[in-house]
Amino acid sequence: MTSEPTRPGRMKYVLFDVDGTLIDAVSNQRRVWRTWAERYGLDADEVYQVALRTRPMETFAQVAADRDPRECLATLHGLEDEDVRTGVYAAFDGASELLHGLPTGSWALVTSNYEHRVRGRFLRTGLPVPGVIVDAAAVEEGKPSPLPYLLAAEQLGAEPGDCLVVEDAPSGVRSGRGAGMTVWGVNAALAVEGVHRHFASLREAVPHVLAFASGRHAHATA
Repeated sequence: MTSEPTRPGRMKYVLFDVDGTLIDAVSNQRRVWRTWAERYGLDADEVYQVALRTRPMETFAQVAADRDPRECLATLHGLEDEDVRTGVYAAFDGASELLHGLPTGSWALVTSNYEHRVRGRFLRTGLPVPGVIVDAAAVEEGKPSPLPYLLAAEQLGAEPGDCLVVEDAPSGVRSGRGAGMTVWGVNAALAVEGVHRHFASLREAVPHVLAFASGRHAHATA
């Protein structure tokens, strides 16, 4: 049992990661990287395995060191934008119910992607868009730095101790924990190290997140 840094009697806020948490984009990401690799005559599977572990510029340094990284990034961004326009996207089960069930102004998106792509994916999947989106361009340091989640809290007018972070990835969990927030993990068979609470699916987490937002959440966790 661990104690969560929440305070009773105050408005609660929920900060969501996007890819892997609210939207299932794994097949899209794999397809984009496969096309990118083919453009440069590289082995798509090898490139994707590197891309899973590193940020794009680091990926280029490993798999295409002889290429201009700015050109590589421009090509990748073009493919990602095209995928947002034409790719097939699916929200995780429970995402729509959850986001529509939260009070306006009580939640935000914190993503390592870019806002225009997030808006495009939400439009495609019918998810509501909040007033606060902290994307890759909004901060100098992305996850696992706590800065993205701290900025989201600041823009919501929230104290970190009143925020719940919902994440699927280790870097996001470290980011939320570093910001002094409660962190719950979703969409993984095993709990990510550092989460206060783990749910195998977003659907399973929905009633608990809504209870947190309403102030009915119990502070003890498994």
